[in-house]
Amino acid sequence: MNHRKTITVGGQAVIEGVMMRAPYAIATAVRRANGEIVVKTEPFQSKLEKYKFLNIPIVRGAVALIEMLIIGTQSLQYSADVMMEDTEGQAAKKKSKISLILTTVVALGIGIGIFFVGPLFISTKVLPLDANAWQFNLISGLFRTVMFLAYLIAISFMSDIKRLFQYHGAEHQSIYAFEDRKELLPANAITYTTLHPRCGTSFLMFVMITSVLCFAVIDSFYMMANGPITLGMRLALHLPFIPVIAGVSYELIKLSGKYYQFPLARIFMYPGLWLQKITTKKPDEKQLEVAIAALKAALGEDLVREYNEGRISGSMSVHECRVETSSAE
Repeated sequence: MNHRKTITVGGQAVIEGVMMRAPYAIATAVRRANGEIVVKTEPFQSKLEKYKFLNIPIVRGAVALIEMLIIGTQSLQYSADVMMEDTEGQAAKKKSKISLILTTVVALGIGIGIFFVGPLFISTKVLPLDANAWQFNLISGLFRTVMFLAYLIAISFMSDIKRLFQYHGAEHQSIYAFEDRKELLPANAITYTTLHPRCGTSFLMFVMITSVLCFAVIDSFYMMANGPITLGMRLALHLPFIPVIAGVSYELIKLSGKYYQFPLARIFMYPGLWLQKITTKKPDEKQLEVAIAALKAALGEDLVREYNEGRISGSMSVHECRVETSSAE
């Protein structure tokens, strides 16, 4: 019997490029101002592979998310360095490392403030302190979702972000071609949709929905024991559970992706797919060339050869597809 092994890949869009992660390597491909595609490839072993005790439900989701945030920031740094080198030379490249760290810290702080603290603060103004925990967190979750959608729609009109979203689409299309065992060419990849059920955008929607349920349960237990809950106490209770919520969301999206052929699973995936209509755009063939270059480099010559010989097939890993917006604005 001819057994075909499955290779899991994932990635994200970066500035004028795409990062791809395969089982043994990470590759970031960037289109330079002169049209050349430059690729940086690094060996990689997931902490989930290295430390098997972490590869358990819920825990693995939190670990994978942290891992991809680190990898994503490093890939974004590389793409920024390439762009800065083209426009301002090596001196600017050194400065960009410091500016990226500062930008990441500031963006993280603003993100927590706007999308986490903000909705809670607004909800405390709309509802009394002793409001039902389920009602409060439903309203808070609604505010959070509306604010997040407004943010994405607003930045989608920026020219740099439009190109970033096109590279996001190119990443999806190239992975679809890989999953479908097509020859890795732009002409083949461009025929696929830019919407992928296991994208990190879908993961974000799962996190928002799951947070409403988890926070409501936490608040309910606190209020039963201590009475009305203040804004400060909500923050103190909710923040530590964010990694747990990420882990639960990871498991849910993994199950939904596995059973995507069933109607119930598709219902769970629809919000994330709809959101991708904002965060992905149709790429051109040159952008697909970059995505495919990153994918091939991450796979390496041996895996590419096995793929061309039909000995392996592909799938996209849960929530590894993300799109970075902070440094491209």
